[in-house]
Amino acid sequence: MEPIESYKASPSEGLQPPKRAAITQKDVKAGKTRKPTRETRTFPGQPETAAAKAEAVESAPDEDDAAEARNGKPQKSQKVGKNTKSDDSDKALVKFDPLQRYLSEISKYRLLTREEEREYGLRVREQGDKDAAYALVTANLRLVVKIALEFQRVWMQNLLDLIQEGNIGLMQAVKKFDPYKNVKFSYYASFWIKAYILKFIMDNWRLVKIGTTQGQRKLFFKLKKEKQHLIDQGFDPKPKLLSERLGVSEREIVDMDQRLDSWDVSLDAPLKNDSETERIEFLSTDSESVEDQVSKKEIELLLHNKISEFRKKMTAREIEIFELRIFSDNPVTLQEIGDRYGISRERVRQVEKNIIRKMREFFKREIPDFASYAEDTGME
Repeated sequence: MEPIESYKASPSEGLQPPKRAAITQKDVKAGKTRKPTRETRTFPGQPETAAAKAEAVESAPDEDDAAEARNGKPQKSQKVGKNTKSDDSDKALVKFDPLQRYLSEISKYRLLTREEEREYGLRVREQGDKDAAYALVTANLRLVVKIALEFQRVWMQNLLDLIQEGNIGLMQAVKKFDPYKNVKFSYYASFWIKAYILKFIMDNWRLVKIGTTQGQRKLFFKLKKEKQHLIDQGFDPKPKLLSERLGVSEREIVDMDQRLDSWDVSLDAPLKNDSETERIEFLSTDSESVEDQVSKKEIELLLHNKISEFRKKMTAREIEIFELRIFSDNPVTLQEIGDRYGISRERVRQVEKNIIRKMREFFKREIPDFASYAEDTGME
């Protein structure tokens, strides 16, 4: 067999690559292949540097490498490469991928047959056997991973979070499983697993929860899909039409649409980087402010004290009419008071009107701001 000749450059090409030893097919079969070394080129008349000499010494195979190559054993350079790889793995922040490690661990548990599921289910339900519950859970851990992968395109974050919540749902399914209903455990557990994963996604979708009721959870997953379905059919996805299709109120449709299309904003954040004004200062509210509530409490307390003073200036009959008619949650009729004092209904009404007039004049004298308060509350 003729050897494969090394490449020779013509004089016009200038620099010439270093000559390589000829390699025959026989040498290839025998394993006499040399590891390619780094090429070093020198210009004519350039002295050979110390670095080039050191590189040539390091790249040259020694006798031990040649002997190991003839025996088919790995060379020293390969051993060094393995040690370098080991050193790199030691320096890594995470030596093992947590997800791959978890998948490797759960693959050790075998799947259960239908009879074994029923037997373990009976032991859990009737005896509270923890070993049987453990067997049901570990045998269905791969089911949790499969369901979690279906929600990965929605969550788009750490898959292990979904797997963790799915495992909680799986344990809940073991507690609630009824083997007497002749339902496969994996089918029954899938609903619990999905329920816990869905709840986790909705609770952690944003800082502010966007779905707290059953109707809102339904809209979270079906609103956009139903809107696109109506558009494909040529309909305008109005809130009224969507409410009829999804079985919820129009208000819930509008609220959920706004939540999904908006993003979380901190109310304590400034409007601009160079501004000290916060967003919460521009929010309007229908409820009373703290200042109004405090002032209302103060005026009510003042009125209560002044009424006690006004009672001391009334006669016994006026006090009774005041308590039974004016200051009572369930006032008696004019006829009842008239029968008690032997007077007519009209006279009782006149006495009542006179008490109210005296009390208003008393409040105007004793309370400086009573006129404005009476106007706001409708006491005038």
